[in-house]
Amino acid sequence: SANYCAVAVGTETDGSIISPSNANGVVGIKPTVGLVSRAGVIPIAHSQDTAGPMCRTVADAAALLSAMTGVDPRDPATAVAEGHIAPDYTAFLDANGLRGARIGVRPRPGNNPVIDQLVEDAIKVLRDHGAEVVDPADLETAGQLGNNERDVLQYEFKADLNAYLATMPANVKHRTLADIIAFNEANKDREMPHFGQETFIASQARGPLTEQPYLDARAKCIELTRAKGIDATMDKHRLDAMVGPS
Repeated sequence: SANYCAVAVGTETDGSIISPSNANGVVGIKPTVGLVSRAGVIPIAHSQDTAGPMCRTVADAAALLSAMTGVDPRDPATAVAEGHIAPDYTAFLDANGLRGARIGVRPRPGNNPVIDQLVEDAIKVLRDHGAEVVDPADLETAGQLGNNERDVLQYEFKADLNAYLATMPANVKHRTLADIIAFNEANKDREMPHFGQETFIASQARGPLTEQPYLDARAKCIELTRAKGIDATMDKHRLDAMVGPS
């Protein structure tokens, strides 16, 4: 927001585009997984990882997204994007685009009056530009994920990082998550002065992605966040989009 750079690219698993964009007053877009190639990006969890624009304006973000999208044989997830990629996302920039749109509002946390007021101000802007605001539009499955998302991340982190490190040149010594854990422990004064590697250790303890606990956790995530979550809420209230504080 200080105009230090024209555009930037972030990578997000669970908030790493949206949260810093919010904190810095810029526009962040986390695209649907598969719209943007992750080739070369150090992975955390393949079911959630993606790169996306971080820009000063929506127009800049749309322009950068246009340049980033595409099918890439180095990332099999992009195969499903074939036929769904817009050639130019700036074509959707429409000052009257909110007119007649149905926008659902997620519940406000209610623990920060400044944020709550910003949300109310934003809702007023939506209404002033012709949107029909449905408030509230609750996700009935909110808070039901339990540890399923964490479990998926830990399983996928081990598998994905090991696969990534296996592609490194032969002179790279550390080729598995176990190698990295051992290096960090041997150099903990330099590597971990402020925090530990609990997530690494928990991920290393996980088995392969064929294990039933992983398959069950992944299925539960899809069910609660997609089928019975966002999709169900969008259908129930006939929404075009949903908004809420990040």
